[in-house]
Amino acid sequence: MNEQDIPPQATQPQPNPEPQSPVPPTVTGPERRFDWQGTLILLAGVGSLLWGLFSALGTGWGFWEYTSGLKGVTWSFFLGLGAILLGALFGWRARKAISPPPRIRRWIGMLTALVYVGWVGTFLIAALSVPAIHDVSTDLADPPTFRTLQLRADNLDNVPGADDEDMKGMTPRQRWVLVHQKAYGNVRSVRINEPVPSVIAKAERLAKARGWDVAVALPEEGRLEATETSAFFRFKDDVVLRVRPTDTGEGSVVDMRSVSRVGVSDLGMNAKRVRSFLADLTGTVTAAR
Repeated sequence: MNEQDIPPQATQPQPNPEPQSPVPPTVTGPERRFDWQGTLILLAGVGSLLWGLFSALGTGWGFWEYTSGLKGVTWSFFLGLGAILLGALFGWRARKAISPPPRIRRWIGMLTALVYVGWVGTFLIAALSVPAIHDVSTDLADPPTFRTLQLRADNLDNVPGADDEDMKGMTPRQRWVLVHQKAYGNVRSVRINEPVPSVIAKAERLAKARGWDVAVALPEEGRLEATETSAFFRFKDDVVLRVRPTDTGEGSVVDMRSVSRVGVSDLGMNAKRVRSFLADLTGTVTAAR
């Protein structure tokens, strides 16, 4: 065969084929694995917060008794604690994994649970650090008396110490006085260098500014009664303020009492309320003599 017999296109150089884009490999194995650990921690952490809030709000809305709401908060606390512990365990085990699962769900769940558990934990610590009483007064010998609001019938039924060796034979009131003195010895009457009507008027303004429901404010009697309602559980605590002129007639002696309507322990809230209110009322708290 000579050159004339060869087709012209056969003698021309052929263009190089264009490079083909590589086909992305199919992702299999750990890269597509469902992060069940992170999802579990996320559900437990966020679920503990929602469970606790719903338990408290449901009590305030009247869906169930406060005891059921407190049980819900208790169980949600343990759920959040479990989310934190499991998250830490899964994180420790994933340290040496060749392809560890994503961390974002686990971290969101753990942080949510940590915030919630820490918040509830403050109340648990308070419950362990104060006595199980719910009636606090600046005057234990002659506590201010509720006349408009009604004092709960079982007010002193569950005062602790009935089986204690040093309290045997004491009445519930006597035990209450002794327990109160040990726990809240610094909750005392205060003296204000203003006449009784002025003190009651100032106390009424202060109570309303705090969002309390003022039941009665009588400057001529030196008495104010009001109710504070908590935010979530809608617990109601009643307050009575008694203002009397001093023995010399110069200024007034103020006594205050705060009582929870339900529950055994107030977690120290009544004493905190009395201290805070009297501090705001006087500016500088001075024990009356």
